[in-house]
Amino acid sequence: MKQHTWGLAIRTLAVAAMLFVTGLSAPAAFAEKYASIVIDKDTHEVLHARNADDPRYPASLTKVMTLYMLFDAINAGDVSLDEKLPISRFAASQAPSNLKLKPGSTISVSDAIGALVTKSANDVAVVVAERLGGSESRFAQLMTVKGKSLGMQNTRFVNASGLPDDRQITTARDLAILAEAMIDDHGESYHYFSRPRFTWAGKTYKNHNELLDSVDGVDGIKTGYTRASGFNLMTSAKRDGHRIIAIMLGGSTSKSRNAHVEALVEAAFKSYELPADPADPGRRIAMAFSEFNTTTANPNGAAVPMLNGKPLGALQPTTTTLRGLTSVPKAPEAKVEEVEVAVEEDEETAEDASEILMADVGPAADESMEFEQGDATPTSFVGATVVIPAGRPAFTVGEYEARQFGN
Repeated sequence: MKQHTWGLAIRTLAVAAMLFVTGLSAPAAFAEKYASIVIDKDTHEVLHARNADDPRYPASLTKVMTLYMLFDAINAGDVSLDEKLPISRFAASQAPSNLKLKPGSTISVSDAIGALVTKSANDVAVVVAERLGGSESRFAQLMTVKGKSLGMQNTRFVNASGLPDDRQITTARDLAILAEAMIDDHGESYHYFSRPRFTWAGKTYKNHNELLDSVDGVDGIKTGYTRASGFNLMTSAKRDGHRIIAIMLGGSTSKSRNAHVEALVEAAFKSYELPADPADPGRRIAMAFSEFNTTTANPNGAAVPMLNGKPLGALQPTTTTLRGLTSVPKAPEAKVEEVEVAVEEDEETAEDASEILMADVGPAADESMEFEQGDATPTSFVGATVVIPAGRPAFTVGEYEARQFGN
């Protein structure tokens, strides 16, 4: 009996440690992480949407906005592809996934693009942010302003990489708007997102977007993952004269996410083949996406935190406030059964998977660092009106700061 009690105590401590490391005490509002939307890019028709306006964490899909801003600067003549970007101490300190850049060294803009698209390097994201905004925090404000101008009304950026921060939120619909803007406003640069691999310092990195090789018509655009977000994918495909954009957030594994997005893409193109019903124009779309419109507890492999076979939220009656945004459940005092923990090499290599664990420690680790962000020379982006396509409302960074970042 004593031996059984001792064994249970050890297992209890082990599971408690696992809950801390894996972040299963994530905010209750994000316990259901799944969200998706599919749109016809040419007609702007929404073919499918589920939880499309609910707040979610973008993870590395953030880097699509970072690249959008970089392409803006290139088109404006502020930056050239062969320009060497300096690596500050702060940039070099970023948690993996990264290129392990050294302070004082440089990386070309062309290589920075490749690193962001394929390796999803967090240190490179900060290098770009410092070059364009003077500091990452100010660049994040510029990103938010740009997003608002594009129509991303429910998105706020606080960093350029997508590393965990509970203040950095978006929606599937907003990300679809971003994907559409990338294709429309930077079509000449969109080809970067189909780049199969990137080589740096003698090491080659494969693009994480496996749909590029396996799904007809898919030609971009980016994957993302943190524990808080689950496995995310922003993709676009063109087939038979139609281009669609599909967003999925909150997959439990990269494999289930990829399979689900592939199914969404195929359903979209199937909808174009079905006969139209003049009396019911939406019927063909409803038929094509019928399998995705039923309500289930765990839709399509979405990452719902579980403990002892039950959704974690169901076991947690009390909450505490987190920065006024959502609530954080307290750990339940319940009998802990033996739990087997499996490590899966999903989107990253084994090395990168262990690095992601460190990255998910969160903002507290970043806040303890004493690095300064002012090592890079700012461009005309600093203090200027953000470049906004014609027909979209323009406002200055100062005006946005006064409204959103003044408190």
